[in-house]
Amino acid sequence: MRERVPAGYPGHGWTMTKYRVRFTKAGDLRFLSHHDLMRLMERMLRRANLPIAFTEGFHPKPRMQFPSALALGVVGWQEIAEIEFREPLDPEAIRERLAAQALPGMQILSVQLIPRKTTGQVVEASYRLALSPDQVEGVSQRLAQLLDATEWIIERKRPQPKRVDIRPFIVDLRLDQDALSMTLRVTPTGSARAEEVLAALNLDGVLLDGGILERTRLVLADELKTSAEQTGETATAEPPIIEENSGCLESLQPQKGSA
Repeated sequence: MRERVPAGYPGHGWTMTKYRVRFTKAGDLRFLSHHDLMRLMERMLRRANLPIAFTEGFHPKPRMQFPSALALGVVGWQEIAEIEFREPLDPEAIRERLAAQALPGMQILSVQLIPRKTTGQVVEASYRLALSPDQVEGVSQRLAQLLDATEWIIERKRPQPKRVDIRPFIVDLRLDQDALSMTLRVTPTGSARAEEVLAALNLDGVLLDGGILERTRLVLADELKTSAEQTGETATAEPPIIEENSGCLESLQPQKGSA
């Protein structure tokens, strides 16, 4: 998990380390853009006097990345940043020093030392939208119809117009007494957007009326693999193969015996 920079390279003598930071982005911070969030995190790191590692070149930037950007206006309860430092540090010390610099709405939940070559790849994202009793009752029939359907074709307008089947990306979708909860699969070829699922359920108006969408969890591929190895279980099955055909994405389930 520690990697010493070889002779002849910038930063020679540093013992590079990498940490995974989980934090909340709530309150007024949900209106902070992703770019501004990166600047805020850099400012917090500097004020906490942490030994941040920087990229090379004329305009060095902190070696920091976020596995999944959060849309503007969405609350995040388990957001993730991965940050490299020039020397090993105690994870709890990092958490305490960052927490002391955090603005209202940001809570530093945990800090974990990870291998420097590990990069977080999101495989699942969970969301929650609070609903009134009338809204729950009104959407229950539509939800049942969509769950019974073999495909959900939506018209996606960005980055370019095309028809997309988002059904293969729906891992879980359920109504509680006061909320809609969903878990969406994220693949290298794409995913469903929470707003698209809400529109399919005729709930997009809830956000326009002031409803707040919350992202409650992010699942990373390396953590899913580690958890499966520790328990002796098999990790979540491979996602369906998604191929583009005439502007429409179709789900092709792997055949038995296929690689």
